[in-house]
Amino acid sequence: MSDSDARSRIHETVQNNDVVLFMKGTRAMPQCGFSSKVAGILNYIGVDYTDVNVLEDEAIRQGVKDYSDWPTIPQLYVKGEFVGGCDIAIEMTLSGELDALLEEKGIAFDKAAAERIRESNS
Repeated sequence: MSDSDARSRIHETVQNNDVVLFMKGTRAMPQCGFSSKVAGILNYIGVDYTDVNVLEDEAIRQGVKDYSDWPTIPQLYVKGEFVGGCDIAIEMTLSGELDALLEEKGIAFDKAAAERIRESNS
């Protein structure tokens, strides 16, 4: 797959799905700790998201880093907007910023579950 094909596929995936997590592995079987943490947050708070396993396609794995200008995986997108990687997703979850972003973008999630994450980490 060419770089432009990878970029087109990434762009299409990000634009056509409300929440996308580019990760190592899948939501059911993450293949790295950082991907596992972000998938765990999304799974726990009940966000419906598309997972893209970058380990299955080197062009996508490198392409998503170029697309976002972000050097690491996982990468979280909400409504076409790059949110960040693992550390940012955790910080936003703990601060309530992720809740605010999901609400602003009209993404359904379990607010009580998000609150439980904050309570258990305070």
